Amino acid sequence: MNRDKGRLRKLLLIIGVAAVVGLAFSHWAGVDGPGPESGLLQLRGEEDWTERLRMDRDPVPQPGASDEDADDATIQVVRSVGPTVVKITTTEEQVINDLLMGRMVQEQEGIGSGVIFDKRGLILTNSHVVASAKEILVWLPRRQDPYAGKLVGQDPYTDLAVVQIEGKDLPAAELGDSDELEVGQTVIAIGNPYGFENSVTRGLISALGRGLMIDPNTNLQLEGVIQTDASINPGNSGGPLLNLRGEVIGINTAIIREAQGIGFAIPINLARSVATDLINHGKVVRLGVLGGTITPAFITAYERQTGEKLLVESGVYVTEVIPDTAAARARLQPGDIITVVAGKRVTSIDELVRQVKTSGFGAQIQLTVYRGGDRKASRISVTLR
Repeated sequence: MNRDKGRLRKLLLIIGVAAVVGLAFSHWAGVDGPGPESGLLQLRGEEDWTERLRMDRDPVPQPGASDEDADDATIQVVRSVGPTVVKITTTEEQVINDLLMGRMVQEQEGIGSGVIFDKRGLILTNSHVVASAKEILVWLPRRQDPYAGKLVGQDPYTDLAVVQIEGKDLPAAELGDSDELEVGQTVIAIGNPYGFENSVTRGLISALGRGLMIDPNTNLQLEGVIQTDASINPGNSGGPLLNLRGEVIGINTAIIREAQGIGFAIPINLARSVATDLINHGKVVRLGVLGGTITPAFITAYERQTGEKLLVESGVYVTEVIPDTAAARARLQPGDIITVVAGKRVTSIDELVRQVKTSGFGAQIQLTVYRGGDRKASRISVTLR
């Protein structure tokens, strides 16, 4: 049976009926959108950070009719948005086991980028830049002394984090809409590649909706990622990808270090929603499963591989339950088929994601689940926290 489950995981990728659910099931069924991640859980009775992130900021100057030339537009964007792009340096402790010296703890320094997206000092960056940091320092352009950075929250499954600094009259970048992007569109990346502060590169959007492997050991993959030929190197991680209007449309990530001429950015719609969850709760709320949408092709492949008849014609098939999540606490199992969430029938991953999103943080929801050879569905209660 374990071998069958392994074959099914591979099959989900081959036949194109899978999407990542949990870790990459819209990152544990907490966020939705084009690619699995670009919405936000509806936070009932709480401050709506989505709206606040769109307010309380000075408008970024827009290229006028005389700025059609890409060079002029790029210069204008750099002048207006450059002050919001920061360098982030970190110190973390690393344990080393030496045959002669025994166990030693050494300090290791790291460097990355970030962008201030709220005048109160909130900064978007990559999770892998700050996740293990003992100390975070944030350097603004043309400022000699750094600010002490506080980690508000980080989410390794989307490689996003929010850091806050305390300062006055801080600049803030305008967040755009990554749903409006088109292949071939000119984009600008600003960051600190290899420590070279406030470096600017320009390129095109090469592709949209790419899958980007974050951790090969767990098959953790980001979906819906922006691919660009604007140079993004180590040190650029966490910096903004901008359109020619000066709006942040992505957060750059340099996870694929050996990539040459290929850069990737996490769509800003995802980043906005993850930031809102991190600000409100310190984490992103998810169901916590990996799986795929059940389609006719999936059913055919399943029955061919297992020799068993699938009990339902639609729903979400669970291939893995992530430890320490709502799904794990509710004792969901690989092989479960989810057909109803919070009273709403789900026929795809996207529908399941939307129901989790609508339910919100702390909600207790009922799942209708078919398990194993049982011909009768069970109802399982899950608390989203």
